[in-house]
Amino acid sequence: MPVVDNKVTLNHLVSMELLTNEEVIGLIMRGEQFKSKQVACPHYQDKFVTNLFFENSTRTHKSFEVAEHQLGLNVIAFDTDTSSIQKGETLYDTVLTMSALGAEVCVIRHPEEDYYKSLITSPTITASIINGGDGSGQHPSQCLLDLMTIYEEYGHFDGLKIAIVGDLTHSRVAKSNMQILNRLGATLYFSGPQQWYSKEFDAYGQYLAMDRIVEEVDVLMLLRVQHERHDGQESFSKESYHQLHGLTPKRYHKLKKHAIIMHPAPVNRDVEIADSLVEAEKSRIVRQMTNGVYVRMAIIEAILNGRAAKIN
Repeated sequence: MPVVDNKVTLNHLVSMELLTNEEVIGLIMRGEQFKSKQVACPHYQDKFVTNLFFENSTRTHKSFEVAEHQLGLNVIAFDTDTSSIQKGETLYDTVLTMSALGAEVCVIRHPEEDYYKSLITSPTITASIINGGDGSGQHPSQCLLDLMTIYEEYGHFDGLKIAIVGDLTHSRVAKSNMQILNRLGATLYFSGPQQWYSKEFDAYGQYLAMDRIVEEVDVLMLLRVQHERHDGQESFSKESYHQLHGLTPKRYHKLKKHAIIMHPAPVNRDVEIADSLVEAEKSRIVRQMTNGVYVRMAIIEAILNGRAAKIN
């Protein structure tokens, strides 16, 4: 991947739809520069950031924390269990408070879709917003680390055959990825239980059974079954799901020699993917987690670039 002079500037990062192709590629390339240590890491010792996570998270939350520490930022600790949320404080007022205290960036995960709209249009809140996931809406930083992982492997997106398989309706990862991958020229396929497939996906690719696509794709992107979003309304058999829609050893051996497997994690082992395949040769699941740190460093830098540009 060639070195480029990164000039990405962002006010917020809330949705992949709002990024240009040039901004997407710029963030990927900058993440790679940080990863390969081709550039000196900027140090923002006078800047404050806070991570406001209203849903459970390991990878996204801790990945942002590591990225922030790598950039020398001061991280304002926040815990929903000990905050004024327990007294009825709204998300808006929490962010208003953090902004007033001097936080320049608020990374937020929240169960409400589009929660960020009132925050980024507020005349009083001055902090920039990074969306760490909004309900079943968008997950832009996960999307960018996925893109970085694919680009590392192939050096392009145009013409790649990519399948997104699993709990599509409830997946913010699927929605973020399908929009930008389609725009970047990839050919998309969808698979998984048909009751979890929505007509909105038709504009981006076609639905096929797992066994029809496994031999054709360059990237097999598996999605976690999100039990917490099903409200107990749908019966679910792990064994049946794995046999019908999961990556079994038999299906693994049908993949192209150069194909790669991805999953945003946490993985339901022996459901979306056989336990023995999570760290298999074609798997890039661990690399995705590693790339998450570097692409989030690039996102934060771009936000701080944008804030500096406003001042100047």
